[in-house]
Amino acid sequence: MTGQPLSRTIDDREPTGGPPETELAYETTVSTEPLRPRQVAMPRTVVGNRLRDAFAGLSAVGVKELRGRMRGRRAFVILTVYLVLLAAFAWMMELILEQQYGRGAAGSAAFASASIGRGVFSALMMLETLLVVALAPAFTAGAISLEREKQTLDMLATTPISSVSIVVAKLFSALTYLFILVLASIPLTALVFVFGGVSPDDVVRGYLVLLATAVGLGALGLFFSALLKRTQAATIATYFGVLFVTLGAFFGFYFWDQMAEARDGRGIGPIKGRPPEVLVWLNPYFAQADVMCGVEDGFGEWCARVAFVAERPIFGGSTDLLPDRPVSPNPGIGAEPGIGIAPDPIPVVEPFGVVRDSFWPKSVVAWLMLALVLIVAAVQLVSPTRRWRPRLPASFRRPTRRSFS
Repeated sequence: MTGQPLSRTIDDREPTGGPPETELAYETTVSTEPLRPRQVAMPRTVVGNRLRDAFAGLSAVGVKELRGRMRGRRAFVILTVYLVLLAAFAWMMELILEQQYGRGAAGSAAFASASIGRGVFSALMMLETLLVVALAPAFTAGAISLEREKQTLDMLATTPISSVSIVVAKLFSALTYLFILVLASIPLTALVFVFGGVSPDDVVRGYLVLLATAVGLGALGLFFSALLKRTQAATIATYFGVLFVTLGAFFGFYFWDQMAEARDGRGIGPIKGRPPEVLVWLNPYFAQADVMCGVEDGFGEWCARVAFVAERPIFGGSTDLLPDRPVSPNPGIGAEPGIGIAPDPIPVVEPFGVVRDSFWPKSVVAWLMLALVLIVAAVQLVSPTRRWRPRLPASFRRPTRRSFS
């Protein structure tokens, strides 16, 4: 039966006799249509609106920057030439290592093949690390200063796009081409699996170090680009900063180590003890050396480099001390057998091989934390209003004078 809504009709027909009166007719029917839930518009939260605006601005600025960088054939020609040169370098390293290990006995062919694979992998990782250190700051050193020179930064700041979206989009759009160069070399690096000696997780470790280093150095260039008005000055300051956090920090570590060993290990002045490992966390060379140490079969050159800067022992196993034995009241006169004391606890070391992942995870975390701090600082420099400024506690502030008229 077809359902009709409840209706109220007024019958105003002429009555036949008697006083006119109004007849009310009520018609009730049963509807068979299912009830539909009423749609209520949910209120949008402030956090949701900000996240939506942030992602919208991030995609807008990022797409604009990527179109400008990837337009034309130049980007693809550079990528092709880069892969050709990298393949030629790997081939030459393979020939050099083959000549070195080819003079051995015929029974060591498997060892020679694994050694060639480890050598080619180490050479490729170090070359790509040098590439990241050289190109990552150059790609971001002019990201914001160029906007100032073109007088378009103020126009960009007046748009609904937030300062966080502008800075993050500038950073990752500038580093996207570098990421393409790094990731495009993965198939070439995977050829070392043919020789052996390298596992897939070793390749993953090496590329994690490369990507974290690229983000950290890119954030460094972006910070100086936001701090300085000219691109040339920002580029020079960026490369000086790169030299400071890599070579300068390592020189400070080496100086501390040499001064601490002076005067028969007593040190000079306040310089005593082992230098802190944190000084070289931002050195990508030692981070990659830690990755190469896990590839070596034993204690090799890469493990020796990591052992020089790492605080923890480079070898695995447990170091236990023999328990102290009781002391006899008169040692040597009527002493019972087995009674006595060792002059010094004797360490018992049980090596189980080289300790993996002792340095490079710290380096990756340090680069990402540095990138986060520099991004926050760059946002404060780009934002035209509501900048965060450090304030003294209320007890140290100078009281303001009020004039009463």
